[in-house]
Amino acid sequence: MKIIVFSDSHRDLDHMRQAVEREQPDTVIHLGDHDTDAEQLGREYPQLPLICVRGNCDGWSDTPLTLTIVLDGVRFFLCHGHTYGVKASPLRAIYAARENKADILCFGHTHEALLDQTMDSPVVLNPGSCGYSYRPSYAVVETLPGGRFDVFLRDCDGEALL
Repeated sequence: MKIIVFSDSHRDLDHMRQAVEREQPDTVIHLGDHDTDAEQLGREYPQLPLICVRGNCDGWSDTPLTLTIVLDGVRFFLCHGHTYGVKASPLRAIYAARENKADILCFGHTHEALLDQTMDSPVVLNPGSCGYSYRPSYAVVETLPGGRFDVFLRDCDGEALL
C-alpha cells in the first residue's frame, strides 16, 4: 500500500494534486492547516481514501485533533503537532505516539521536513509543508508484508529530500 502524507497546505492544492498524480497512492493523510484543502482534494479524487486531522489554522472544524489508525498492519499516530509543542521539541508527541503503540508518528506544524528512524518506535515523520514554502514537500509511506514499511521524503517536484 502506498500512502502520501501532506501537511500545512495553506490553500495550495496544486502541489497535492501533482503529488497524487505522480505517486498514484492508495490513501492520503493530511495533517492539518487547511483541512478544507484535504476536503477539496477528496472531492477531486473521490475514489481515494482521505484521512485528516485538524491544525491550528483550521478554526472550528470538527476534524479530530489526533487519530490513531492502522493501515495495512502499520499503526500511525497522527496530529498536527501544535498541541504538543513540536516547534520547541517533538518529545511530547513522541510520548503520545508511544502511549498509542504507534509504529509511525506523523505531525506537521513546523513546515520543516523531518524523518528520524533511529528509534525502535516510533519512526518520527514530519512531511514538511506542501504549501507555498521555500521547498514544498510531502512524505510517502509504503507498507510491506508483516507490518513493515519504508518512508520517503520528497519535494513537490518528486525529488528525494534529505
